[in-house]
Amino acid sequence: MPGPIDPRVDIGHVHLKVADLDRALAFWEGVLGFRVTQRLGRGAAFVAAGGYHHHIGLNVWHSRGGSPPPDDATGLYHVAIRYPDRRTLADALRRVLAAGIALDGASDHGVSEALYLRDPDGNGVELYRDRPREQWPTDADGHLTMTTMPLDITALLAEPA
Repeated sequence: MPGPIDPRVDIGHVHLKVADLDRALAFWEGVLGFRVTQRLGRGAAFVAAGGYHHHIGLNVWHSRGGSPPPDDATGLYHVAIRYPDRRTLADALRRVLAAGIALDGASDHGVSEALYLRDPDGNGVELYRDRPREQWPTDADGHLTMTTMPLDITALLAEPA
């Protein structure tokens, strides 16, 4: 068995199949605030935060007009978008609520605070922020002990804008 993966490896981008490109962009750009970095006609668009070439690719190449897969199908469970701090996560929550998008859940995992929702195509989306590593919960042996507790949404919304 080969050794562990190099710890410098990270996830660069995710491509999502969507049914309607403009509808998808209304969510990813209009609600969450990603910036379109490139659009390939009516077939695909690429969005990013900051100066990266793209974090999320959206395409209708094989899915134009399609429907979300059934819950019992294999595939992507969710894409997780990490925010740098609690203030920016609170801003994302305000954007989502202002757009009338319902949350599927909100959890405090000890290591992070997470909001769960769906994009217009039914893709799972997690918006989260990590706590500083020194605050991560561990057991007596120093092993990480993640939890799933309800997240206090009211306290999160009290964060300054």
